[in-house]
Parts: sequence; structure tokens; C-alpha cells
Amino acid sequence: MTESDVKRVSELEKICFRTPWSYNSILGELSNSVAFYIVALDGDEICGYAGEWIMFDEAHMTNIGVEPAHRQRGIAREMIIRLMQEALRRGAERMTLEVRENNHTAQRLYASLGFAYAGMRKRYYSDTGENALILWNDCIIETYEKHCGNNRFSFIKEENDNAQD
Repeated sequence: MTESDVKRVSELEKICFRTPWSYNSILGELSNSVAFYIVALDGDEICGYAGEWIMFDEAHMTNIGVEPAHRQRGIAREMIIRLMQEALRRGAERMTLEVRENNHTAQRLYASLGFAYAGMRKRYYSDTGENALILWNDCIIETYEKHCGNNRFSFIKEENDNAQD
């Protein structure tokens, strides 16, 4: 994700979530040395985005969104696998995320990628007071190796590699 992508990502954030990250919050992630963000393209149009923070041996998927018209096409799955690839490159072994307790579609996707329930954050979401499930994948290398052969990442753009090589 580049600075020129932030406006569209901010628009998608508003479409996908009731409590979206602000434009400035998204923009700030571009200068966050532990952050890694990508966008998915349909032609030249951004149709999805995903991000993570990578610290030590852990990655935390901060957000992922796909425009409603582009859902159920495997875009989110490919973006998560690309996040895993980058997390592995930077030395992470595990990945975590939070998901709304009632978002069963996302939960099925995460389970198919090796994420398992590890706890709950009560009343985590300020808009509804809904709980967040905490999910972990404790061995992302296994998930990545299992799924990477099916993923070409041809439609994913990333240009904010803040890696500290």
C-alpha cells in the first residue's frame, strides 16, 4: 500500500466496517516500522486491503476488508496468506487477530487457515458492545506451505515494505 492508496482504502474501511479506521490512522501505518499493508486490485481499482503488525515472533492482523461486490472470490484468503508470507520473512512464527463474535463467515475463513479460538475480549466493539473472539495460528509456516502453491498474489500490490532487514 502506498500513500496514493490511502484514500481508497479509507473509503473501503467505511464500506466494510461500522467503526472504520480514520484516514489519518491508515496513513500513519505507512510510517509504522512494524506494519505491513497490501491492497488487492481488480484491474487498476483497489477492491481490498489487509494489514498486520509484526513484532518479534508474532504477527497481529490489524484489519482486512474486501469490497462487497468482490467477496467470495478468494481475495481475503490470498491477502491473509500474503501477510503470513511477510510475517515469516520477518521472523514471525504465529499470527493473531480479533473477529466479531457474530461474524461467522470470517470465522470460517480464519479456521480454514489454521486459526483457532484462544479467548474473548468482552464488549470489544464500541458500536454494538459485541464481543471479539481472539484467534491464533501458532504455526503459520504450516498454513503458508499448505496454501501458497494455490496463490500467485498477482493482484496484490504492496509498496510500503518497512522491513528492517
